Amino acid sequence: MANHLDLEEQEQLDQIKHFWKQYGNAITWALIVVLGAFASWNFYQYWQRNQATQAATLFDEVERAVQSTDVVRIDRVFGDMKDRFASTSFAQQSGLLVAKQYVALDKPESAINALTWVIEKSSDPGYKAVAKLRLAAVLIEQKKLDAALSQLEGSYPASFEPLVADRKADLFALQGSREKAVSEYQKAYRLLDVRTEYRRLIEVKLNALGVDVQDQALNATVALK
Repeated sequence: MANHLDLEEQEQLDQIKHFWKQYGNAITWALIVVLGAFASWNFYQYWQRNQATQAATLFDEVERAVQSTDVVRIDRVFGDMKDRFASTSFAQQSGLLVAKQYVALDKPESAINALTWVIEKSSDPGYKAVAKLRLAAVLIEQKKLDAALSQLEGSYPASFEPLVADRKADLFALQGSREKAVSEYQKAYRLLDVRTEYRRLIEVKLNALGVDVQDQALNATVALK
C-alpha cells in the first residue's frame, strides 16, 4: 500500500516538474508583469498625492503673492507653479487668479498670457471655458474684437452657453451689428434660468437696444391663444 502511494506521489511530482519545465518561465514573467504593474500603480498614486500636496502649498503662495499686488512676485510664483505642477488643477486655478489680478493692475498682456496658458494646458472643460470667456473680455477691452470672437467660437459646456451668447452680443454691439447683438442676447435670455439675477441684466441690455422682452413674451402668449 505504501509503495502504491509512493508511486502516485512520484507520478504527481513528475507531472508538476514537467508542467513547471514547460510553463514555468511564462508564469514567472506573468507574475513579474502583474506585480510590477501593481507596484507602478501604487507609486503613481503616491506621486499624485505628493504632487497635489505640494501644488496646494504653492497655491497658497500664489494667493499671498496676488494679495500683495507685487507683479514681480506674482510672476515668479506663477512661473514656479507652471514649471513644477502644470498638470494639476491648482495650476489652472492659479492662472485664472493671477490673470484677474493682472487686469486689476493694468497688465493686460500678462493677463492674456496667463489665460492663454490655461486654455492650452487645461484638460478640464470648465477651467478652459472660464479662461476663454475671460480672455475674450480682456481682448474686447483691448479693442481686439476679431481675436475676442475667435475665443468665443467652438464648443463650450452647455452651462456656459448663455454666458458665451452674452459675451458675443456685447462684442457685436460694439461692432454696431445690432441684429446680431439682439439675437445673441435673446439666446442668452432664453437659456438662463428665470430665477437667475443675471437674466435681468440681459433684459436691460435688450431694452437698451430697443427690445422689450416682456412685450415679446406677452405677444407670444396672445398668439398661442
